[in-house]
Amino acid sequence: MKMKCVFMHGPMDVRIGEREVEPLGGNEVRIKIERCGICGSDIGCYSGRTSEGRYDIAPYTPGHEYAGTIVEIGPNVQDLKVGDKVTGDCSMGCNACENCKNGKMPSACLHGDEVGFRPYTPGAMAEFLTLKEGNVHKLPNDWPFELGAWVETFCVGYFSIWGNGGYLDAAEDVLIIGAGSIGLCAAMTAKASGAHVIVADPLAFRREVILKYGADEALDPTAAEFNEQVLALTGGHGPSYVIEASGTPAGATTAIKAAADGGRVRLVGMCERDITIKPTDLIFKNLTVSGYNGTKNAMVRTIKFMDRIKDKYDFSALNTSFYPFTEAKAAFDFALENARSEIKVMLTFDAQ
Repeated sequence: MKMKCVFMHGPMDVRIGEREVEPLGGNEVRIKIERCGICGSDIGCYSGRTSEGRYDIAPYTPGHEYAGTIVEIGPNVQDLKVGDKVTGDCSMGCNACENCKNGKMPSACLHGDEVGFRPYTPGAMAEFLTLKEGNVHKLPNDWPFELGAWVETFCVGYFSIWGNGGYLDAAEDVLIIGAGSIGLCAAMTAKASGAHVIVADPLAFRREVILKYGADEALDPTAAEFNEQVLALTGGHGPSYVIEASGTPAGATTAIKAAADGGRVRLVGMCERDITIKPTDLIFKNLTVSGYNGTKNAMVRTIKFMDRIKDKYDFSALNTSFYPFTEAKAAFDFALENARSEIKVMLTFDAQ
């Protein structure tokens, strides 16, 4: 059986094609995709700004922010069933190599897969997606598919606060740099802890939006008085926790400069360009700076977390445009051209 898929062939080159539906392994499930978001990483690959997507090897099917329904299960599947509403991991470890057995992140796996970025690990911009049961997670029955397609994004924002030994409480001031999708999710996560949440983004549209999604204040990091504003809002000390979610060199530099003495800085946004810092910027302030790629054992907690806060925020308003997946080229062009005014462009998989 063949299915329709989106194929990314190279920069600015997305096409609809067909390929065979993968055989179903004993511990695998087949998911009929219902919604799939276009991620900033997908746009970076499409525009040629990043090397994460490997179309240099061969065309691949993107898509890692998705929700769908299980339509078939392998004979060894234990906890999922046909009809379950699900989403799944992007970064997947093998759980067998030395790095996995040592508890390292899935991105450190010696045989790991990354859904939607490699020709041999096709993503969810297709009619069906086949994954191992261990990487598929059930969604609440009352969730719309649009909300389920936000789980992977939210998982990154949630993990930026709490993953890999992260912690946060109501006594802290948090600065989140970048009010895109990850910044939005990090802000909602941080606000749930009771912390004081400041967000910085140069786009007035994003600053306005994020004030509805967890931010107490939203500042323009390009303003001449930005540093003074941050100090004034944090009692003159600076933020104790800084999340860099913009994926820009300026954002990374600002994060380190703005952090309070003894502060923690987490680099989340994907940036492949060099930045210049002085070691004394870290040494004299006793900073802890960390970064990570992907998440680990966090999606189930993310789904539970989102379910508890979903009525506090209008998640549906974050999906600003919808396109049928067969119009993926137009959707990618629109998302790229309107990055200053769009939050999430969502592909739909209703009857084509």
